[in-house]
Amino acid sequence: MSKKHIVVVGAGPGGLASAMILAHRGFRVTVFEKAKAVGGRSAAVRLGGYVFDPGPTILMMTFFLKDVFREAGRRIEDYLRFKRIDPIYRIRFGDVTLDPTSDPETMRAAVESAFPGDGKGYDRFMEEERKRLEMLFVSLQKDYSTVSSFADTAVLRGLPYVAFGRSMFGNLGRYFNDDRLRLSLSFQAEYMGMSPWTCPTVFTMIPYGELAYGVYHVMGGINRITDAMAQVVREEGGEIHTGTPVAKLLIDGRSVKGVELQDGTKVDADDVVINADFAYAMTRLVEPGILRKYSPEKLKKKKFSSSAFVMCLGVDKIYDEPHHNWLFAEDWRSSIEDVFERRILPTDVCVYIENPSVTDPSLAPEGKSAVYLLVFVPNNGSGIDWAREKDAFREKVLDKVADMASMKDLREHIERERVITPSQWEREYNVYLGATFNLAHTMSQLLYLRPRNKFEELDHCYLVGGGTHPGSGLPSIFASARISSNLICEQYDVPFPAPTPLSSKENAEAE
Repeated sequence: MSKKHIVVVGAGPGGLASAMILAHRGFRVTVFEKAKAVGGRSAAVRLGGYVFDPGPTILMMTFFLKDVFREAGRRIEDYLRFKRIDPIYRIRFGDVTLDPTSDPETMRAAVESAFPGDGKGYDRFMEEERKRLEMLFVSLQKDYSTVSSFADTAVLRGLPYVAFGRSMFGNLGRYFNDDRLRLSLSFQAEYMGMSPWTCPTVFTMIPYGELAYGVYHVMGGINRITDAMAQVVREEGGEIHTGTPVAKLLIDGRSVKGVELQDGTKVDADDVVINADFAYAMTRLVEPGILRKYSPEKLKKKKFSSSAFVMCLGVDKIYDEPHHNWLFAEDWRSSIEDVFERRILPTDVCVYIENPSVTDPSLAPEGKSAVYLLVFVPNNGSGIDWAREKDAFREKVLDKVADMASMKDLREHIERERVITPSQWEREYNVYLGATFNLAHTMSQLLYLRPRNKFEELDHCYLVGGGTHPGSGLPSIFASARISSNLICEQYDVPFPAPTPLSSKENAEAE
């Protein structure tokens, strides 16, 4: 029997993870990517001798990534070099600073020093949130193609740990009294495009995962991950065509038969894996009148994540700042609620600074730094005119950095710069509404209620990336790729390894 042909639309982390797994398992794989390089939002921004990761900058729970390489028959160490970042961040609240670390004794002491009386809650936080992740871990590796997926005993045991009706911030009140500490362990909700007061408790696994398993930098940048994945795809005989946009899916009735490229070429496929932004794909790659549940009209009623205002700055100076930094506004709650609830630009901003040159000198010319600034902002559904607001907002961000970080002279040392606004995320990266974290991660848009890995509206169509289960963030995206790849293999009776429990991941991580 001839090899089944799988076409992958988009060469982001999810698409390439699927491509390398499927190619290794014997499928003929062809990847089409509109950009000139692989990576999607993870593709490097290069400004002269400076290299930036415009999308994800933090890598955690590396066992998800290691699994992808292992299932493609590879040792990740042969392709990538990692360096552990500890302390994980430096978090500043005016006169209070916290340096979270994955060393338990040091972290407990740091919490007690910055927030007296709260150190005693740290051990209970780590114990109970570990149990939550352990109980829900099987849910992160399982598809929800049908309601019967919930009949799995392990899934049923984990459901109480979802803690319906409670937010991350509220959950942390069970362990800690000081609201600043609670924010220090829940601002990660913003990685999901939500505020700590609306993001479901289940995502407390993110700060727990950072503290339990550490945070890593990939030497050369996160962009090296997709470069390495593309190398594996090609080693396995797969084809990757960059600079080759897909115009639409070829659909017969409800069955996807392949894709039509922008130049008119038609490519037949047995199955198509979509790694393009979900809502963009549904509104631009599927002809009108075919979709019902996710028609353009119904997508407009869905809840979407926030966006991000990003500044990539090549500076002719090295700064003595940690790799990852968070600067919180004086009235941090109001600032965050402006973005996520009121959907307006905040008067005072919370700023994330990545200063990776302290870890990886290869990202900038000698004696210089690649500095990355990010501020969460509303998506384009807010109606904000970024052509008018961009310059003033840039100044506001630089003012905040000068006020709270040691980079007080940053403006004077910028020699290369690129700013990415929500409008550019939508226009240049094909991100629906510029919502960089995809569909919001509300309880009404999770698990069975999120677009499914085996897409429910079209046959022979599979989804990977932040718009499907389990959700946004690199670990979830890698998990989505494994789930969708396994579903394709199941369809054709191709054997694949069963998901393993959390304990086996921890053992491998410790080796």
